[in-house]
Amino acid sequence: MQETGGRRTAATAATGARASRAAGQAAADPGPEVTGPGEATARMARTRKAAKPAAAEGPAGGTVAAGRRATAGQGAERPAPAGDGPGATPAARPPETADFFICDILDALPKDDMASMEHPVFSLATRPDLRVLDYSHNGVRITVTPSVRGLATLFDKDILIYCISQLMAALNAGRAISRTLHLTAHDLMTATHRETSGDGYQRLREAFERLAGTRITTNIEQGGREITTGFGLIESWQIVRRSRGGRMVQVMVTLSEWLFQAVLSKSVLTLSRDYFRLRKPLERRIYELARKHCGHQPEWRVSIATLAKKSGSASPLRVFRKMIRDMIGANALPGYLLAEEPGDILCVTRREAVLAPGLAPALREATLERVRALMPGWDVHALVAEWQSFWNRTGQPRLRSADAAFLGWIERRAAG
Repeated sequence: MQETGGRRTAATAATGARASRAAGQAAADPGPEVTGPGEATARMARTRKAAKPAAAEGPAGGTVAAGRRATAGQGAERPAPAGDGPGATPAARPPETADFFICDILDALPKDDMASMEHPVFSLATRPDLRVLDYSHNGVRITVTPSVRGLATLFDKDILIYCISQLMAALNAGRAISRTLHLTAHDLMTATHRETSGDGYQRLREAFERLAGTRITTNIEQGGREITTGFGLIESWQIVRRSRGGRMVQVMVTLSEWLFQAVLSKSVLTLSRDYFRLRKPLERRIYELARKHCGHQPEWRVSIATLAKKSGSASPLRVFRKMIRDMIGANALPGYLLAEEPGDILCVTRREAVLAPGLAPALREATLERVRALMPGWDVHALVAEWQSFWNRTGQPRLRSADAAFLGWIERRAAG
């Protein structure tokens, strides 16, 4: 009996020794590679639950589901009158309950800030552009200084559009946001129609580097004083995790304060989803200008010389004019038609008719609040514009109750 007990004691001791050695090896194993400060990653894990609440209260008492994938609304954002671009300060800042905002919204509508749509901040070049861009128009002066990687390009802007789109969709859904975003590289590349090959991931990393290195200096008028300020397009970025093949999988990016202020003040416009299918930088830039200047008016006329200046093109005027004529012939700009007029003028018109003020059926504010409760996270003003366009295309039928007709259309839309 004593001998048996001794053998058991020895076996137990041996098992404990093996367990201690295994624990020591596990503690020494660093695990998967993590790029970036460990503290930031730990904070992200601790705040992930807080960043994605189970439900949030909608504007009319409705409940906003906050699952892994939420679906954003359709249409254009109505900008608040609080400001336009850098220096705009919103009246109220939504609470930020987490250090990070998780980009997890499926099919968020592309949205762009109005300041960079109006002024040439991004290079149209497809090769490294090391020029210092100086732009002055109607009292606005902008200087864009590149890093050693070159100026941020219009294709690099896809990253900012994706971030703005995610933040605006979250605001519409009543979620708290932060200017530090945690995004999945593959989701970003898919949403912006980028190539997802190994070269595509490398180009995405280079885009982050150019965005972080490009600096902007501009003058802003506040309270009768002119203030010259400088800022970057993004404040910082870091790869959070890499796959075994070395590709970036998840990225944390911190937007600059001026861009985040544009989101908070809703100084943004909705872009067509076909924007990302435009493969020529000048086509994208002309679309931005058309969207900015021809939003709610039927047409916009501009001289070719002024258009070349506002586009940021470095081509001679005769070459720029030839490229515009090629665009007119291709007729590929989503939502807009281009036509050349005498006097070296370009006329931009919307493909769909624009209803004159007062012609579209008016809706009560209570109806809009009810729609917000029925379709949380959707852009209500965009839904109104879409319904009014539908009413116009169907012959402008006489409505006994515009509010009832709109709610019926919303219910059919929500049903499928």
